[in-house]
Amino acid sequence: MKPTYKRIIIKVSGESLAAKDDELILDKAKLTAFAETVKSIREMGVQVGVVVGAGNIWRGRQADAIGIEKTTADYMGMLGTIMNALAIQSAIEELKLPCRVMSSIEVNQVCEPYIRRRAIARLEEGCIVIFAGGTGNPYFTTDTTATLRALEVEADAILMAKNGVNGVFDSDPRKNPDAKIIPHLTFHELVEKQLAVMDLTAVAMLEGKDIVIHVFNTADPANYGKVLSGKKIGTIITK
Repeated sequence: MKPTYKRIIIKVSGESLAAKDDELILDKAKLTAFAETVKSIREMGVQVGVVVGAGNIWRGRQADAIGIEKTTADYMGMLGTIMNALAIQSAIEELKLPCRVMSSIEVNQVCEPYIRRRAIARLEEGCIVIFAGGTGNPYFTTDTTATLRALEVEADAILMAKNGVNGVFDSDPRKNPDAKIIPHLTFHELVEKQLAVMDLTAVAMLEGKDIVIHVFNTADPANYGKVLSGKKIGTIITK
């Protein structure tokens, strides 16, 4: 079956890569599973970009507790995304797939600088591109990075891979057992209702754009394929 999209950005959280039992920041099995998922998507003929967070390494509340100034703390988080990106790259390359990490912060010894045209060329060559270093600026989340890169490389969709969350709900399902999933939303409704799915700055950037966001549970890796085959999984957010 022909995939729904030609080019996608996968937004994956740092927490989804961490080991829970021994509190390691990265888990080998989770990295391998994600790499295998990316491989299966690529085999469908889809060009894949990845944006990864750093919540397994560094979070804002740690900075607050230690007393680290906000701007410095944000740069530390950006460096954390580079570490996670390199780990994902290693897992993908173990599967003999071409992969490049491109960073908004120059760390030339370990990854390429982010250059839009080069990123597009890599994607068109079939290379998996991992966008690291956030936007290169403090005060912006990796949700905003995913949106910005999707717009820049002209991706068709952003796959918001949620760990243990089936989609967008009308209220917090952890507090309200009667919370109902919302199958479809517009970007405007997401902002208007203040639904905690992604950074509202990121959503505002997509107002009027043709990019589609899919929010779904990654507990079942098969959900990626279902989304790309056009099946209605989780929540779909459009203009």
